[in-house]
Amino acid sequence: MTSVGLSVSPGTSYSILVGAGGAAVTNPVGGYYNGNPGSNSSAFSLTAIGGGYGGGSAIGGSGGSGGGSGWATTTPTSGTLGQGNAGGAGQGNNLPYWGGAGGGAGAAGTNGGVGGIGVASSISGSSLFYAAGGGPTDVYGTTRAGGTGGGGAGGLNGAAGQINTGSGGGAGSSGGGTSGAGGSGIVVVRVFLCKKIATSNR
Repeated sequence: MTSVGLSVSPGTSYSILVGAGGAAVTNPVGGYYNGNPGSNSSAFSLTAIGGGYGGGSAIGGSGGSGGGSGWATTTPTSGTLGQGNAGGAGQGNNLPYWGGAGGGAGAAGTNGGVGGIGVASSISGSSLFYAAGGGPTDVYGTTRAGGTGGGGAGGLNGAAGQINTGSGGGAGSSGGGTSGAGGSGIVVVRVFLCKKIATSNR
């Protein structure tokens, strides 16, 4: 999320909290564990909600963006208005049992597709993407890319989301695979300074 027009005062301390990404989870062989949600980031009375967890075989968790749902449900997850998008639905009881991709700040996740794209921002001075969704996988551990902006790929073992982007990790397979951890969040503060110019009428 982005906000402009906030005021800060020189010499004043402000509390800034950078949320951690959700921890990785290892599935037992033939089992389906839910992932872990990301933690919130906050600054200046604004809160960016952490990403939702990926569902093992059931619906995933809602969050800033929704985590992808597990293969057994065709119900997508929900994102938070103004922050992110829905996670994709699972395939249902049909081979190869694709899970849903995680939602990104720029687009929703889909069933069996790549993770949702993040959003580009130039607040740091360079155009970078943030808050992309993680990629899903199927019962065979097939690799599927995470979203542009740091989302981890899903596969037999999922890849971690890129740190300091708030992006989701990729799903891990039910065949004893491990999901990727979510990337930690980030808070960027850009301050514009006003310079007073002395004038004289003499």
